[in-house]
Amino acid sequence: MYFQRTIKFAAPLMLAAVLATAVAACSTLIGPRQVELPQARMQQNLDRKFPVRHRVLGVFEVELSHPQLAILPENDRVALTLEVNVAPLLARQAWHGSMAVSGRLKVDKVRNVIYIGDAHVDNLVVDGMDEGKQNQIASVVNLLGESALKDVPVHSFRPEDLRYAGVQFVLTGISTKPGALVANLQPAQ
Repeated sequence: MYFQRTIKFAAPLMLAAVLATAVAACSTLIGPRQVELPQARMQQNLDRKFPVRHRVLGVFEVELSHPQLAILPENDRVALTLEVNVAPLLARQAWHGSMAVSGRLKVDKVRNVIYIGDAHVDNLVVDGMDEGKQNQIASVVNLLGESALKDVPVHSFRPEDLRYAGVQFVLTGISTKPGALVANLQPAQ
């Protein structure tokens, strides 16, 4: 009778121990994963994060709005076309136009985000402005480029997005393919 009672109470504990061991074993069997992030989904994320306003050199208010994302799969880069409004603080006029920015994709493992790094202004067109002044504005906007875009992730992962089959993953890298980004994930150590 004592033996039967012991088995009755020990059986659930043994089952729990076996399940815990199985889950731990599975986490070592699950290797790296890749998650595809469609361009349309990232475009929706970007649309919610803009407009972005920054003060540059303490004398220019720059507003970036209406981003249009393009994936450049041949070299793991992305490009953004943005509307730009530049207003010098000491002048009453403002300039409006558009710019094209491109950069490499980078991963911020602490924030679990993908952002554009090494951003560079490829093209700037300001309505009604001569080419000399456009080049001056381009240099100001180039100063803003990477710092402004680093603060605006192309994609952010929530903690639950990085969990699969009971295993927590960490973001380790990013690559491109036509119409999508591919996030590389590793099981957390």
